[in-house]
Amino acid sequence: MDFTRRSVAAGLALGFAAPALLRRASAQSAPLKIGMVLPVTGPAADSGKYALAGAKIALERINKAGGVLSRQVELVTEDDQTTNPGAVLAFSKLAAQPDIVAFLGSIRSTQNHAMAPDILKTGKPVCFGGTDPALTKLGNPWLFRFWPNDSYSGRVIAAYGVETLGKKNWAIVHSTDAFGTGGSKALTAALDRAGGKIAIDQGYPNQSQDFTPVVLAIKSSGADVIGSYFTFDGDLGIFARQLRQLGVTIPWVGSPSIIDSGAVRLAGPALYGTFGVADYAVDASPESKEFARLYATVSSVPPDQYSSWTYDALGVLCAAIVKAGDTDPEKIRAAILSTRGYKGAEGEYNFDQFGDGLHGYNIVRNEKGVIVFDKHVEFTD
Repeated sequence: MDFTRRSVAAGLALGFAAPALLRRASAQSAPLKIGMVLPVTGPAADSGKYALAGAKIALERINKAGGVLSRQVELVTEDDQTTNPGAVLAFSKLAAQPDIVAFLGSIRSTQNHAMAPDILKTGKPVCFGGTDPALTKLGNPWLFRFWPNDSYSGRVIAAYGVETLGKKNWAIVHSTDAFGTGGSKALTAALDRAGGKIAIDQGYPNQSQDFTPVVLAIKSSGADVIGSYFTFDGDLGIFARQLRQLGVTIPWVGSPSIIDSGAVRLAGPALYGTFGVADYAVDASPESKEFARLYATVSSVPPDQYSSWTYDALGVLCAAIVKAGDTDPEKIRAAILSTRGYKGAEGEYNFDQFGDGLHGYNIVRNEKGVIVFDKHVEFTD
């Protein structure tokens, strides 16, 4: 066979180009990977189990519908061990994998604060659930919140206690971590505007085993209502039981932890008749009912905000990637921020310039262990 110089050159060019074309085709058909930091071990392991269940439900729906950009979506998880150092290590392991395009972060504000410097350095979107209002005001453009922040929970707790229950003399009980401290400050400010008074403000360290001093202080304070921000189910369960054992029966309006599946199970009758703010409530909307139906097929435990936020976060994130038409981080970021009117299990997502997607809460009550929806309160400011 007679080869000309031109044919040889063309053959060489095709030979060099072929591997690059194969790599591009392989990348386009490879799964689209999303990293997830969650507690597999430690005191919050149950919440991690619920969060993963919600994420997997979303994943199955997305992949059955054809995936994202014609690619199936895959979760890559790392255990945060329910500690700040564990969360930082888990995120660093995920961030070191260049094919991960975005992340689901923690529900714990302290962990998100700890991860924030590495999130900024990585420069890819992180969807999280921590409620400390400061998290989206850090100047970190990669943080997107999928729970309402505590400036909203404080306002709803205060308004419900003062206006609906007619109680003005408050005992505030809160953990001394970033979540509890931020929540206490938000509730105090909201009560000041609503005409309530603080009879006593009691902080406690996480994973306390005895709340007797806190309960006795509340009992002697003259408070006629309790507002609370508990971080862990176990703490809330112990406090609730000791509260009733020591004869304190005043109304109680808590942050979302008061209706967590674990807390309801641990406290039992001690939480009957209490009220809570909840980003997720089964009867709040058609979308929340649909999520409950899907969740019931994979779990005997009722769904709560631990599972609903990951379901919504994956839905919003994947819709944003489709809208961006690309996995470029800046394009995904812009698409998330432009999300308006996305109806999820937790509510309608309308992201503001800071990365907060939800701007209201549901009020629910515990009727003999069943969490019953009362009403939704939405804010426009």
